[in-house]
Amino acid sequence: MEAENFTKQEEEVEALASIYGDDWFVESHKTRSYSIKIVEKEYEVTLYVTMPKDYPSQSPPSYELSAPWMDRNDKAELHQALDEIYLENVGESVIFQWVEKIREVLQTIKPSKREMNRKKSRSKSKSPTESMTSLVESACPEITHAEVIIDRKSIFQGHAAEVHSIDDVNAVLTKLKMNKKISNATHNMFAYRIQKKTGKGTTILQDCDDDGEAHAGGRMLHLLQILDQKNTLVVVSRWYGGIQLGPDRFRHINNATRQAIQQAGLLKK
Repeated sequence: MEAENFTKQEEEVEALASIYGDDWFVESHKTRSYSIKIVEKEYEVTLYVTMPKDYPSQSPPSYELSAPWMDRNDKAELHQALDEIYLENVGESVIFQWVEKIREVLQTIKPSKREMNRKKSRSKSKSPTESMTSLVESACPEITHAEVIIDRKSIFQGHAAEVHSIDDVNAVLTKLKMNKKISNATHNMFAYRIQKKTGKGTTILQDCDDDGEAHAGGRMLHLLQILDQKNTLVVVSRWYGGIQLGPDRFRHINNATRQAIQQAGLLKK
């Protein structure tokens, strides 16, 4: 069992290093201790984890959260959420889910009055990059990030949004690539279908992109056509784990596509 745990830990470390890049740090190879910097909006949390010999089969990683700015009660709730994730996934690798839960929490935090005033003062002298970021965020449709699918160290995650124009599509793609984790994905394939009214009725604008994963975009678009999806954009990010999956990769891409559309509330009945 210990050898099996070690193999799973090695695979998890390799996948996490691939996904998070420069935000992933090895604190100690000997004690199997690592840290991950998680940044959302203007908030930053560092998650420190140590993998014991019986993880993941029997116990969770030990962990600490570094977030000096966070309220004590909020931090306690976050600890509870991470513990619940482990209890729901006993025997499985959970660090990726922990990181994404922390990121989700950071996205929902509302700025305090002090932060709002600070942002207002900064907005008077925004750099071109900051101005572009604000413009994209204000014009971008809401994006739903679906749950991840993991197979042999490859990770797939779908993202979906309701779009009504090519400008909407470009805004979503731009915002997704502002996320360092997503921009570092091996592939970000996408497909969309938009219904447009014309003088003669309606027409469908549709397109797709493989982003290096041959035929993936076309398969995603075909699935949108079968489901008769309209005004829908779906992006599937894949982080390659070093093991070729063969045809299974298309099954995961299709599942990630459908799952993202469904979780966004866009799946037609």
